[in-house]
Amino acid sequence: MSESYHHGDVRAAFLRRTAEIITASGVAAVSMRAIAADIGVSHAAPRHHFGSRDGLLTALAAEGFNLMAAKMQAVREREGSYLEIGVAYVEFALEHPGHFAVMFDTDQQLDDDAELRAAQARAFGELTICVERFDDERAKADMAAATIAGWSMMHGLVVLHRSGSLDRAHVTALLGNPSMAELAERVGNMLYGSPPEPSNE
Repeated sequence: MSESYHHGDVRAAFLRRTAEIITASGVAAVSMRAIAADIGVSHAAPRHHFGSRDGLLTALAAEGFNLMAAKMQAVREREGSYLEIGVAYVEFALEHPGHFAVMFDTDQQLDDDAELRAAQARAFGELTICVERFDDERAKADMAAATIAGWSMMHGLVVLHRSGSLDRAHVTALLGNPSMAELAERVGNMLYGSPPEPSNE
C-alpha cells in the first residue's frame, strides 16, 4: 500500500474515485482492482476497507445519505421552508450523481449494513423535522405520509431528469427551459405552496 495515504485517506480516496467513475461511466464500470491502480495502492486494499464490491457501493451510498442529510440540515438550520428542503434534495442529486446512482440501488448494497441504515435514518429524519414545521393541517395529521409525498415528488423529478425523459417529452422546453432547481421549486409549489388568493371579480 502506498505510504502517501493514511488509513482513512485510502477509504476516502476509494469513495471519491468510485463516485467519479459512476458519474462518467455508470455503476457497471466500477472495478475495485482498477480503482486501486488509479489511486496507487495495492489491489488488496479495497477488500481490506470494504470487503467486496457491494461493500464499496454500500459505503458510497451511506456517504451519499450523510451528505444529503447535511445539505438538508443546513437549510433547516437557516429556517428554510419545506419547499427549500425539497429543492436541496434535487440540488444534491445534481451535485453528487455518482452517489445518488447507488443510494437507492438495493440490488448492489449489503443487507442490514449499520452505517447505511444510520445514514438513511438521518436523511429521512431531516425531512420529517421539516414536515413538523410545515404549516399545513393535513401534513400535521399524517407526518409520515407528508414526508413521503414530498420525497416522492422530488425523487421522481430527479429520476425523470437523469433518464432524459423530461427533455425527450419536450417538457423543459414547454416550461421555458428552467434550471432543475427552478423546476423543483415550481413543481414543489404545487404541493407546498400557499393556494392563490380568491379573486374578488
